[in-house]
Amino acid sequence: MLIRDNKKIPGLTKPQPFQLFPPLLCLLICSFIVFANLVTVAPIKGALTNISAVAKHGQLSINNGQLLNQYLKAVSLAGPSLYWSNNDWAGEEFYKQEVINNISQQWQASIVRAAMGADNKGSYLTHPEDNLKRVETVIEAAIENGLYIIVDWHSHHAENYTAQAIQFFQYIAKKYGHLPNIIYEIYNEPLQDTDWHSVIKPYSLKVISAIRAIDRNNIILVGSQSWSQDVDISAEDPITAFSNLAYTLHFYAGTHKDELRAKAQIALDSGLALFVSEWGTVAANGNGSVDYQETEKWLAFMRKNQLSHCSWSLSKKEEGASIFKPKASIVGPWSDKELTENGLYLKKIISNWGY
Repeated sequence: MLIRDNKKIPGLTKPQPFQLFPPLLCLLICSFIVFANLVTVAPIKGALTNISAVAKHGQLSINNGQLLNQYLKAVSLAGPSLYWSNNDWAGEEFYKQEVINNISQQWQASIVRAAMGADNKGSYLTHPEDNLKRVETVIEAAIENGLYIIVDWHSHHAENYTAQAIQFFQYIAKKYGHLPNIIYEIYNEPLQDTDWHSVIKPYSLKVISAIRAIDRNNIILVGSQSWSQDVDISAEDPITAFSNLAYTLHFYAGTHKDELRAKAQIALDSGLALFVSEWGTVAANGNGSVDYQETEKWLAFMRKNQLSHCSWSLSKKEEGASIFKPKASIVGPWSDKELTENGLYLKKIISNWGY
């Protein structure tokens, strides 16, 4: 809850009980107006656990390359990522309260990622009200369920829209940044030819500075070159002016194997904090069958290094990376028959990850 220090009202000395009523009523009304845009909903408990992830871990921080909870203990979170939020795409219909309720209570997720489209048709850049409404629905559902929520600027060209990104994250920080649930992901996947030193890092510094002017504590995730894979390059020249930063590592098990794990290990050994904000069991193009062998290697790697992760994706798009079959219910609860091969596997991973 948001608590403010009480202040004495001049001119009120030894008031009678009835005299107190009008000014107190006015104070309550004014307080409601001032803080109406701040979300302070109480989290609910999951069906199978006695405490939510946020109630258990509280305010997150980064120290010595590790994500820590409020007790300064290492924590590893697991949950799914929503699909692009763009109008008339394959995933916007899953940006619903009921979906978040189910991944929390059915799947025991501790985190969810809202991939707000900031590229292509139907995105926040062309339809800001539609996309913002979807993202806020998911944010508030995550808060109610005690989940951490990644608010992702889902773009491959974020540096071209720096002003819009700053405006968006300032809005999110002002409205929700006082809550420990919020994690900002400021650049989903810079492309391979988008240079870390001259493009991604300068963009990130501008957006981080704008967020930190409002929210000094919550975790900020920074994209890395080559679809958030070249974390070893970021480790050579990290951002040092701000705290509580982690760098995104994205992989798809059908494509990315030992070579990418080696790059990730270099970054970890240098002291860089990594956060797997998007990963898949299939090929990087979203198709193909589940690569169980490589996925298990990645899961072992994330367990060993206590990395948090969000798996792609809560959608019914006809591709291997989708969690749901085309005829599945949107709001659930979902039976196993409604899940794809990938969905069944991810449900098992998330449900058994623990927090």
